[in-house]
Amino acid sequence: MNGTFVFNTEMVRDQFDWGEIAWASRPQNTDSAQLAVLDVTITHGMGHDFHRHPDQEEMIYVLEGEIEQWIEKEKRILKPGDAVFIKKGIVHASFQRGANPAHLLAILGPAVGDGGYAMEDVSTEAPWNALRTK
Repeated sequence: MNGTFVFNTEMVRDQFDWGEIAWASRPQNTDSAQLAVLDVTITHGMGHDFHRHPDQEEMIYVLEGEIEQWIEKEKRILKPGDAVFIKKGIVHASFQRGANPAHLLAILGPAVGDGGYAMEDVSTEAPWNALRTK
């Protein structure tokens, strides 16, 4: 196979309490060994709490809305057209801000396992559990 067309209507979607991931690319649907590409929506007032990807780098690009983006203890506000690169193993978090849901493109590499994605939740551990005040 030289490539794979991936249509929005055919993407597998996972629902979370904070929003939704639509899987544009992962080994299961594209045979990609290097990239996991996620179309992410963070609903109003929610966020993907502090976590890390032990074996993956990540690039997050803001398509719509606004996010409060953390890289370890550093925080920035990102708007459409802004992006952030996160090295593997680095704790980070993304929280929706403003009136509209945030729509992001997240690209991780290399792909890990069949799902293409591996994450460790650290949101209940110090200092991450006390870092953000809502």
